[in-house]
Amino acid sequence: MKRTSPAARLLLAATACAGAALSFPALAGPEEQAAQLHSRITGVKPDVATLTQMAELIAGNQARDAAYLAMQNDAFYNVTLKNLVTPWTSRDGDNFAPLNDYTATVIGIVRDDVDFREILSGDILYTGASGLGLPAYSNSNNNHYIELENSGYPLQTTLERKTQSAVTGLPSDATAGVITTRGGAKAFFYAGTNRAMFRFTLMNHLCRDLEQVHDTSRPPDRIRQDVSRSPGGDSRVFQNSCIGCHSGMDPMAQAFAYYDYVYDVDNDPTGENGQLDYNNTGETDPVTGTRVKAKNHINSATFPYGFVIPDDKWDNYWREGPNMYLGWSSELPGSGNGAKSMGRELANSEAFAQCQVTKVFEQVCLRAPEDQQDRDRIESITASFTGNGYKLKQVYADAAVYCAGE
Repeated sequence: MKRTSPAARLLLAATACAGAALSFPALAGPEEQAAQLHSRITGVKPDVATLTQMAELIAGNQARDAAYLAMQNDAFYNVTLKNLVTPWTSRDGDNFAPLNDYTATVIGIVRDDVDFREILSGDILYTGASGLGLPAYSNSNNNHYIELENSGYPLQTTLERKTQSAVTGLPSDATAGVITTRGGAKAFFYAGTNRAMFRFTLMNHLCRDLEQVHDTSRPPDRIRQDVSRSPGGDSRVFQNSCIGCHSGMDPMAQAFAYYDYVYDVDNDPTGENGQLDYNNTGETDPVTGTRVKAKNHINSATFPYGFVIPDDKWDNYWREGPNMYLGWSSELPGSGNGAKSMGRELANSEAFAQCQVTKVFEQVCLRAPEDQQDRDRIESITASFTGNGYKLKQVYADAAVYCAGE
């Protein structure tokens, strides 16, 4: 199998858009619906045998089974899923970033029908299978995945499930799905104060940026020292703007206190050969004297009376106030220690489930939800998703079937 190049992916996208312009009427026949269904799920046309089998299933009122049949095509994994996930792996949402452990792990979780909530808390990692002649997985480069992609191997059959703790050496209780992959760390633990990891996890997996969860009614007691209480000499800016994001974000981002992405700033400024670093029990940072990474204390002179992070204990202040409507789970305490439990808090929210369904809907329907009928269908697909083990292939099937007759 040849590698799918960026140009080829663009061609597939163009083909899909052309298909949308020539959408089928609501009463399209089984073969037309089968072709549309296959195209929406994979971006490519089915072969004759697959088209026939899918059409027979549709004629027999088994459209979902037809959708699952379409998902057996390698393009669903190498193109559709990769195009869905790849923008999540960088700050600029690059659609054509190379395959990495973040992307491969999400694709593997979908393939194996693993509970999709595991992407934010699981001790799970997908690599290329042994025997492919690939470079070994490395904590300090992406060569394994670059070669896996360049070799054109079908991800459907060549990804192998492992545990992060076994492959990377990270303690199992410190693993948190894609948050603690090398790809995730390179993008969002790179430099800064680790708030980027929280912000982009919120954007990518709850479909909310900080402006959309802005709430000035939460207590500011956990806002760190690096946030000015009077930006530009005007305390009203802090009270009416800064506090709205930091009062909720800082207590949650504290879960990342022991993590950093280390790299040679002088010789490798973009961190291509950097790696995730974690302070385990008994390890201390030479600057803080605790397990807390020094990056969490930068710019401490900005407001010396601000909060000083002592550990990785996080609390979700958004369980009260307007952001309670993100649908936090009543089965979780809303607080804990470390990235794993905080990832579980996010992944068990109603917003997480609805976000996944909405993104898949937009990808396979080639449009955003437009009316009440669309919103009702998203709600029903979300209910099915959460009620049946959080399997994302089911979401693809249900969304594609809904749009196949357009």
